[in-house]
Amino acid sequence: MDLLRHLRYFRTVAEEGHVGRAAERLRMAQPSLSQRIQRLERELGVRLFDRNSRGVALTPAGRVVLTEAVELLAAADRLGGAVAGLRSGTTGAIRAAVPPDLGGAAVAGILTGFPERSPGGVLDLRELTTAAQLRELAAGTLDVGVLRHPCAMADLELGPMLHQPLGVLLAAEDPLAGSTEIVLADLTGCELVLFPREFAPALYDETLTACARHGCTPAAVHDVRGGDFARALVLSGAAVALVPETTAEPGTVWRALAGTPLAWRTSTAWPRGADGPAVRAFVEAAEAALRRYAGVLGERPGGLGSPGSPGSFGRPGRPLLFARPASEFPL
Repeated sequence: MDLLRHLRYFRTVAEEGHVGRAAERLRMAQPSLSQRIQRLERELGVRLFDRNSRGVALTPAGRVVLTEAVELLAAADRLGGAVAGLRSGTTGAIRAAVPPDLGGAAVAGILTGFPERSPGGVLDLRELTTAAQLRELAAGTLDVGVLRHPCAMADLELGPMLHQPLGVLLAAEDPLAGSTEIVLADLTGCELVLFPREFAPALYDETLTACARHGCTPAAVHDVRGGDFARALVLSGAAVALVPETTAEPGTVWRALAGTPLAWRTSTAWPRGADGPAVRAFVEAAEAALRRYAGVLGERPGGLGSPGSPGSFGRPGRPLLFARPASEFPL
């Protein structure tokens, strides 16, 4: 016997107080409904209704069963709704990660944008470096992440590729600050601020390789984890930083690089074949937040020294680069 269905029939008869009216409401024949109520009574071993000339009335046992049936049916409805939400991506939890230096505005944009695309969904968002995200994606402890490229992409699918050109953040008193654009080679002999190599080894190496290819040989490279220390190095004139365009803080200026020789690529990534509704909602929220708050571009700017072609949703491709404000050091 389908207990839940029979309990729904029972509840309808109790609400109507009449088998005929309940049958009309349920769009079934009255004899069939009477038989189902009788079967439920046999199954439970109690009489649920007293029959009279005006219809039916609940017995004491029937009132107890009705109270429990209402709670049970409500729980069943909640369960059905939750399962439907899981299938559609409107509910359920997803484990996601972003780089630790993505920037507060972009992270907030993801946190607010995901619920708009997945109402009732739960986003478990953490800060993880690209290297750590790759390990967790492979281990199955992360559903989707935001990666900086180049990086190992085995068994991963990528979201749309975004690019962000880099410029130079330097002290306002620096002689180069008087130029509207800076040739990358002019930074030869300067000390550069970069993120720690272990955060994204391939991107770190690619950035320095691109500098060398364009004639820039830094005097030193500072691997900086904390934003305050990075800003202090720039403000003191001890170093310059390669960062996306930003509103510079007092005492610093940002200048574009002539010919746009450097850019970062960033993309969302998830295990191949695991692009469910919640993953798609996160990918859309992340891309929207990056475009709005991090100033990324959907197409590779002309003249970039680091090649890459746009990827497409759900297909392996060259990922995007993340842009973030200079106030969010390190890279």
